[in-house]
Amino acid sequence: MGDQDPIHGSQALRHPRSIGRLNSRDRSILAGLYLSKFDSEGLRSLGFGSFLEAFNVIGSALGARPASIKNYRDEFDPLFPNRRKGWRGRPMRGYCKVLYDSFGGLSLEEFTGLLKRVVYEEPDIQLLVEQVDREAGTDRSFAKRLITGQAAEQYFRSNYKGIGLFKNLELEDTTRLGCGFDFRLASPSVPSYAVEVKGLEGTAGSIVLTDKEHSVAAILKSRFVLFVVKNFRESPFHELHQDPLGGRLTFTRVERRVVQVNWTTNL
Repeated sequence: MGDQDPIHGSQALRHPRSIGRLNSRDRSILAGLYLSKFDSEGLRSLGFGSFLEAFNVIGSALGARPASIKNYRDEFDPLFPNRRKGWRGRPMRGYCKVLYDSFGGLSLEEFTGLLKRVVYEEPDIQLLVEQVDREAGTDRSFAKRLITGQAAEQYFRSNYKGIGLFKNLELEDTTRLGCGFDFRLASPSVPSYAVEVKGLEGTAGSIVLTDKEHSVAAILKSRFVLFVVKNFRESPFHELHQDPLGGRLTFTRVERRVVQVNWTTNL
């Protein structure tokens, strides 16, 4: 398979023909191919509890319909030994066959690395963080990382225009600014809203605000909106909590003492 690189993976997966020209449809097709070929073993490898959860989470993360991921899995099912019938009796679509011919022979380890690279928004950084967390014993599954971050945020990007509070407002992505919220919604005529997005696997669970997020919410009050995407496990839906600190939610302050390790050297 070639020498491993903690950021880029194997030499084969670094080749520009592998992932450099994949469009949104190609990425969805690869997800379907992976789920068809590796079936329940692939689900476990990614941390999903069911195919439905995988369709919802990967579809949301890619900005695609969950049904599209399922349809691509079904398209490849006749090629692999599983109990599903798939789309038998019709030729495979040409653009699906191109990706099958290119990537269908990958092993579970290789394909898992490839899928992460095509789904993650910033794969070089996110895969490196995965490795660091794994070595520190604090690793989260691929599914969990997407649900609590990318999938929930992409769900918001895809759905905010249909929310009355944000009607006619322009979206500014602030996820990389470290300002205590993920998005700013504004227009020249009204004050802006700060939106912090969180995701949950099921219909209930714990939401954590960082100290900075809590402080910003306390300052902005009704201009701060907590947007929670729930139930990726079955059928995602969302809840809005405007001024979450002043509403029905009760937040408990939790303090943890952290042992910080530094490494020094003499020059």
